[in-house]
Amino acid sequence: MRPKKVLILGSGGLSIGQAGEFDYSGSQALKALREERIQTVLINPNIATVQTSKGMADKTYFLPITPHYVTQVSGMKPSKFKKKKLPEPVFKVTGVIRNERPDGILLTFGGQTGLNCGVQLTKLGTLEKFGVKVLGTQVESILWTEDRKVFADKMAEIDEYVAPSEAAYNTEQVVQAAERLGYPVLIRAAFALGGLGSGFAENRDELLTLANSAFAHTSQVLIDKSLKGWKEVEYEVVRDAYDNCITVCNMENVDPLGIHTGESIVVAPSQTLTNTDYNMLRSTAIKVIRHLQVVGECNIQYALNPESHQYYIIEVNARLSRSSALASKATGYPLAYIAAKLALGMSLPDQPNSVTSSKDYTTTACFEPSLDYCVVKIPRWDLKKFSRVSTKIGSSMKSVGEVMAVGRKFEEAIQKALRMMDDTKEGFDPYLKAVSES
Repeated sequence: MRPKKVLILGSGGLSIGQAGEFDYSGSQALKALREERIQTVLINPNIATVQTSKGMADKTYFLPITPHYVTQVSGMKPSKFKKKKLPEPVFKVTGVIRNERPDGILLTFGGQTGLNCGVQLTKLGTLEKFGVKVLGTQVESILWTEDRKVFADKMAEIDEYVAPSEAAYNTEQVVQAAERLGYPVLIRAAFALGGLGSGFAENRDELLTLANSAFAHTSQVLIDKSLKGWKEVEYEVVRDAYDNCITVCNMENVDPLGIHTGESIVVAPSQTLTNTDYNMLRSTAIKVIRHLQVVGECNIQYALNPESHQYYIIEVNARLSRSSALASKATGYPLAYIAAKLALGMSLPDQPNSVTSSKDYTTTACFEPSLDYCVVKIPRWDLKKFSRVSTKIGSSMKSVGEVMAVGRKFEEAIQKALRMMDDTKEGFDPYLKAVSES
């Protein structure tokens, strides 16, 4: 049954790891729901976004995206009652879900913040209590991708494998896991955004430092065997509730594994994969997403050995991500818009691609885009504002934005991107230095 009123969780305040990308995703979702004449309620405290503009949602709440504020907020006792010695007033309890009583909720358009809040609301029984149905990818599927051990077990069910890793819940378990896996290892916090609290440890001392930092952000810490130097490849995948599945875009990081995707130069389509590699990873992506029962949009990241066809699945994001916004603009395929339609139970063959359709013909959303051009993304940093921050890039994200360039070939696209990074530079300049004869 189609919902009449839908609550959308935004991405919250601007932070490294989520900003304009999820404003784009949320805005597209609101547009899609409005076309279907479904009433929309948005909760997002960030006023510097398009989605919070007047007219985007039917009603907007500028509140923090936490289970307490999303469900109910208790009023504060005014001090004037104390002065006048009046009887203590009875305050009305207000809150978004309690007030609005939505039929459905979208969790996957607000980045990790919205996702974490939605998972907590489900575990607390809030959504069930108020009769709010999760639209699109279900919470069970989200938990399969978020919990590292569960994810590894789910991949083993279909003979796919993640990088050797273990989950730990205290420092002692971290040390034991690292010794079993062998140094160097990658330490990262589960359910965290932008690689927060992550890093590579070469020995026990570095391990303990990183573990303490990671436990400050989460109760579960992931220890992965280092695959530094392997290629990092990413696929954007769309699936509907009727098991139609396509890969919309594949991207390759110029930097090898070990550098956070948000810190890397990313190229779409991939430039160094053979046709065998491309189709192998594409087939795997479709098999994995079907097994995880994702409905809507998600992305899958791989580690590919440059010397062989060996690969590991790094992770699956069962939500819109930073890469989704890049892929949408790079391919002309409106990922977030289509994902919102699919969350309502529509199918891919029935959805027209609003970008590529015209008066003469209609392209449906089940067609995979074909890129006859190249797109390059380069991150931007602003480390001058933070005097004590290391200027070295790594597994934790520090970039505050990115530029995207489109060209007929890789050389043209990367030159454009470099010039956008700094308008005083001309990109790679072959005449900058004289050629040495020696």
